[in-house]
Amino acid sequence: MRNIPSRAWVLALLSSGLQILVFPKVNFYFLSWIAMAPLLYALLRGRGGEGEMFDSEGRSLRPFTLWQGFAIAWLSGIVWYLGTDYWVFPVMTGYGGLHWLLAAPVTLAAAFGMGLHHALFGLLVVLMARRSNMGNRRPLLMAPFFWVAIELARDRITGFPWNLLGNTQVDNIPFARIAQTTGVYGLSFAIMLVNCAFVAALLLYGQRRKNLLISAAAAAIALQIGVLAQPAPFVATQQAVLVQQNVPLLNQSDWTPRYFDQTISALARLSVDAAKPIRSSENAGLIIWPESPAPFFIADPRLQQWLVAIAQDTNSYLVVGSLGETQDASGKRQLLNSALVMDPHGNMVGHYDKIHLVPFGEYVPFQDLLFFASKLTREVGDFGRGTQRKVFELDGGHGGIFICYESVFPEEVREFTSNGAQVLINISDDLWYGETGAPAQHLQMARMRAVENHRWILLTTNNGTTASIDPFGRVVKQAPRNMRTALVAPYSPQNESTFYTRNGDVFAWICVVISLIAVFVRWRYRARTMIEARPA
Repeated sequence: MRNIPSRAWVLALLSSGLQILVFPKVNFYFLSWIAMAPLLYALLRGRGGEGEMFDSEGRSLRPFTLWQGFAIAWLSGIVWYLGTDYWVFPVMTGYGGLHWLLAAPVTLAAAFGMGLHHALFGLLVVLMARRSNMGNRRPLLMAPFFWVAIELARDRITGFPWNLLGNTQVDNIPFARIAQTTGVYGLSFAIMLVNCAFVAALLLYGQRRKNLLISAAAAAIALQIGVLAQPAPFVATQQAVLVQQNVPLLNQSDWTPRYFDQTISALARLSVDAAKPIRSSENAGLIIWPESPAPFFIADPRLQQWLVAIAQDTNSYLVVGSLGETQDASGKRQLLNSALVMDPHGNMVGHYDKIHLVPFGEYVPFQDLLFFASKLTREVGDFGRGTQRKVFELDGGHGGIFICYESVFPEEVREFTSNGAQVLINISDDLWYGETGAPAQHLQMARMRAVENHRWILLTTNNGTTASIDPFGRVVKQAPRNMRTALVAPYSPQNESTFYTRNGDVFAWICVVISLIAVFVRWRYRARTMIEARPA
């Protein structure tokens, strides 16, 4: 890659830095409109050389090869991943028990793998640019389609759609409502389109550059100014008690019978004290306990006895993060990450078993290849998977419950609403992330699920952030982090069905189809051109 000028590497790194800044904790979301521009400019500017030769459209007469474009964008993706998902390293060392000398290469390997999404984007942009009779218009027109198609691939193929570009605009209420039709992918598309407008301007000269820069800046300002809008609050007709347990991560041996009883007694008292003042003689209440590191097994008579007492004493439905059990095909016992549901009479209504497990958190992929990380695989264990996204009747409405990492996947959360959920409940244990940016990033993605489906989300976590989120994605009420408390959270069952809820990722799949057609046509044209250029 020695023929790649240093300017291209610098621009790729600048783009990485901007992409890092637009996500929490920093959360400079207004930079999203220019975050991808340096990378696109580097890819289309080409190798340059003596005299920096360009045509009238600003197209380089010495364009990058496909593999050069791949490498430039790969660097950008690797650095972006390390900058936003750096929390993977302390999770493995602090909670997975992996020595830093092993955690470091594993983290770096993950960055190289996730960076391939950017790399593919770079390759496709350069493919569209080379020998194009449309100058730079073709790659810039296609870039938003490519980006959305790759984001969908991160969801459906790679299984890690963490920090999609559109999530940065969740506070921009008028703009974010596009997600009710297109999902978060429509926001990503619009952001990339504005980035392309800036790049198109930079590749032109004179008055044309000035005019297009002004237009691009005006578009960015017009779309971003929605953060100043303050729509009227949603009317909340009901209240739920969200218990933030703040249970520490302990070894199994530390959970003595006495400590177990002390913990669950404190949680029961906290639940009852918070629920009694809002209890209604006419309607049942709702108490939610989060996903927890505590050994709360569904089949444990001690746990059941406490929960029955809480439900009956408060006349409340209970949703409790707990552990179920199942057997795999070979008869081997497997744990299930579950949400137990109990009615106000203390009857067990059922349980939702987590379907989408966390890699390196609830199972270890490619265990044979990761033999060197045997300590990590022992700590993680091997959870079984649920099979059905259930909806339960809760407090006069229907609730869909999803657990922790599942909030990252738009299509999967959509299924709960499509199945009749009028309110969404997300229970999570973000203790693993520590005080990194991950809890704020996780909250941001949960808020986007509220927008897409026009539903209240009751987010209950072990140590924070525990919050009530309205259908516009606003955090209406929130508990302080890292303390044991109960949040009385307002909400209201919703019946409105959004286009996204009814139809799913139609927009993203259209982007995939358009991308595939464009690549096919471009590749055929490139092949035909090469054949015609051969000497007879």
